Parts: sequence; structure tokens; C-alpha cells
Amino acid sequence: MSLRKTPMHAEHIALGARMVPFAGFEMPVQYAGLGAEHACVRSAVGLFDVSHMGEVFVRGPQALTAVQHLITNDASRLSDGEALYTVMCNPTGGVVDDLVVYRLNAEEYLICVNAANREKDFAFMVANNPHGADFADEGEQWCQLAIQGPKAVDVVQSLTDADARSMKNYTGQYATVAGVPGCLLARTGYTGEDGFEVFGPTEAGVKLWRAVLEAGAEAGIQPIGLGARDTLRLEAKMHLYGNELTDDTSPWQAGLARVVQMEKGEFVGKSALEARKGNESHRLVGLKMTGKRIARGGMDIRVGDEVVGHVTSGTRSPTLGEGIAMAYVQRGLHKAGTELVIDCRGKPAEAVVVLGAFYKRPRG
Repeated sequence: MSLRKTPMHAEHIALGARMVPFAGFEMPVQYAGLGAEHACVRSAVGLFDVSHMGEVFVRGPQALTAVQHLITNDASRLSDGEALYTVMCNPTGGVVDDLVVYRLNAEEYLICVNAANREKDFAFMVANNPHGADFADEGEQWCQLAIQGPKAVDVVQSLTDADARSMKNYTGQYATVAGVPGCLLARTGYTGEDGFEVFGPTEAGVKLWRAVLEAGAEAGIQPIGLGARDTLRLEAKMHLYGNELTDDTSPWQAGLARVVQMEKGEFVGKSALEARKGNESHRLVGLKMTGKRIARGGMDIRVGDEVVGHVTSGTRSPTLGEGIAMAYVQRGLHKAGTELVIDCRGKPAEAVVVLGAFYKRPRG
């Protein structure tokens, strides 16, 4: 099967990107190098092509009811232009996907889904739509760019008629961006930094891409690949579907209790989540390596000769200069300060459980 391409594919090639297969697309993994790209986002501003992500629109008088039936969080608390992070569970309480849901108006919601789950998610939504809302997979009609970093707001404000500076986190609005009308401008991202995501018409993708790079030149903007996207999200302890989240793991295991609102009414997977709460054998934790070895996804975690868990994601943090990881470990071993040993290709590597994000951006 041939790989799909985003509207900016030729732009990536022209910029010297190293391209790799990802979620059925050919995507840039790096341009100047992972370390330089990572540092650019943390210190200035970076531009990501995230057009491989999916966009599902839910429309009609029953739109809110349909969304509420699918997700664990409570979309009824959203006003027009607000968004929330949530998960969508299957009947056994496993996570079908983690999502961002935008309320555009009372009868129109946008659900942004992960690239690897586009087809699966849409089929699940359509199959679990007893209220008759209109679900439309419009992933081919939209491109998506992410402008992330402490200087992102300056770059975005120079390109739009919207008051980007006053937008709060997890809000979105229709706006003209770089002369392109009908874009959705959202203050969201996947890096742990301040930033925006721009959903624009597919045919305007190259225009938007070039305009952002030009507007951000003075601020030191760089195009950023999947490699730095992964290290940035891991430093911020953000979940990646297929690693920290799967069709088997529940939000309780994944430390996402905050996005499960059991009191809101019925939703897919609620009864299973009620049964699973407090009974999960493993919990997701953050780990810091105490030596120089680097943990990688899939590595076993041991206490003595017993395997007590496995690493889901791991890297050497470019910002902190030390090894960090996320892992599932047996309940009881998930408390801060617990010392564990990771089997790094047959060699033991010590790590300690830590709470919270590994990196939090400076405020103010």
C-alpha cells in the first residue's frame, strides 16, 4: 500500500527533511536534527505539519447528546469556542483513542483524532450513534499546522485578524489566517509549550506553511519533525496512543481520571469503568533514570527476578539532559520515590518513580 502525503509533502522534501512512514503517511522525522529542533520549540517557536491527524465533525440538534455518549469527559460544560481533552472508551473500558473536542456552536462539534486511529475512530463513532447525529469524516478536506513555543503567539498574531493574544488555552475560533478565510485557530498543542494549531482548507496548506515560516523568520522559527514532537510531548508527560494508551488500557490505569466524569450520565464504557475502578493491576508512572542508560519502549521492569512492568516510552530528555520514561508498573510500585530496575538489553539500569510532568514551561 502506498503511503499518503500531506499537502506540505513537497515543502518538506525541499527543506531537506528525512521522511519516514508514520500512521500510513510519509512524514518528516527531522530537518536540522532532533536536538536543534527540540531546543527551538522550547526557546523560540517551531512549525509542525500535523495534517495526518483526523477531523470528524458532529452536526445537528443531537450533536451534543451524541458527543456525550461517546466520550468520558463532560462536553456539556463547553461554551461556543471552547475545547476539552478526553478519551473515548470501548464497552470494556479500554481506550479507543484520546481526543480533543471543540464546540464550534450548539449544533457543531469538531473531534480531532489521532492519525493512526482515523478510520477506526470514525467507524466506532458511526456504530455508536443511537441519537441520529450527523458524523462526517472531513480529514481529507483539512490540513493542520501547529505553531508551538514561547514566541508562537507573536507569530500567529501577525498572521490573523483574530485577537490571538487574548485567546485562552483550549479555545478555538474561526478566523482568517495568512489571508486564508475559514480557518479554525485553536490555542492547543502537544509540546508542553504555549502554542496554536491552525486547521485550514487542504488546498491552502502550502500557502499557510510558507506564510508561517516567513512570519516567524525573525523569531528564529524552524520546521519541526516527528522526532522532536515525540521528545517534547514525553518531557511534558503527554500520552501517545499505541504506547501509553491502547484498546485494553483504561483511563484509570493511564492516570487520566481527571477526564472521566462518571456523574454526567451514560456513555460507552461507563459500566465497565465502574467495575474496573480501583481494581487495575498496573498504573502508569513517570521514571527518571539514575544512571546514563536510556529506557526504550517495550523494555521490562524488574524487582529482583520478577517482571513488574514495562516501559511504554523513553528517551534522553534534551532539555533536562537525563533519561526519562513512562511505564506501566504493578499497583503498589507506582508511588513517588519507588526504586525500580529496567532491563536495558540485558543490562540493569536503575530508575526512580516521579510524579508530574518532567518539564513544565516557565510562567509569565
